[in-house]
Amino acid sequence: MEAKNAVALVTGANRGIGRALVESLLERGAARIYATARNLADLKTLVALDPARVRPLQLDVTKTAEIAAAASQARDVSLLINNAGVLDTGSLLDAPGEAVRRSMDTNYYGTPARDARLRPVIEGNGGGAVVNVLTVVALGEHAGLAPYNASKAAAWSMTQSLRADLASRKIRSMRMFPGPVDTDMARGFDMAKASPGEVADALLDGVEAGREDIFPDAMSQELYAAWTADHKAVERQFATF
Repeated sequence: MEAKNAVALVTGANRGIGRALVESLLERGAARIYATARNLADLKTLVALDPARVRPLQLDVTKTAEIAAAASQARDVSLLINNAGVLDTGSLLDAPGEAVRRSMDTNYYGTPARDARLRPVIEGNGGGAVVNVLTVVALGEHAGLAPYNASKAAAWSMTQSLRADLASRKIRSMRMFPGPVDTDMARGFDMAKASPGEVADALLDGVEAGREDIFPDAMSQELYAAWTADHKAVERQFATF
């Protein structure tokens, strides 16, 4: 699938990877990009980049009415990028219950709800792709990010579960597993980070190449190689963080 002339919907487009995805789609010649955020005011500077092609939509991915409204407006979408997410820290033994629920509602339950609403739209447009932005720590379960890990790992499994069903409708089901990215979400983590632009470009390169699993940066690629060689060693390594 080519980004050029595609019609995309990007959730969580107001900052970080989401904003970089919209910018990269514009550079690659996408016909239209529906950029979503919980607050439309947060999308003003992004829309200003190309008002003819960037269409703002209000979307809180935990609210079914807003998901339905967005799907009803974006009737020409062929590429859905599920990027919106939250990061809650702590272990599952001490994280507040509301943090665990927020992570699952946003990072997991919100994804199939969006897919269910937009799947017939993409199918009706002749097929396309759905990309779920996950995280490399879903492979190893970082001890201090348990609500985030668990919700993203659930989304990983869900993506696999949907793959065959979507394929029969000419829709590719893809996943991206980035390492640390230099965004507001990762501001408190003192480590080397990939740029949002680097990650966005790698995602779209993966879509165009038809890759089901995308590892967009050096850290995620190294961890995936280690996980493939000995996933239990990676699990034990992450547990010490």
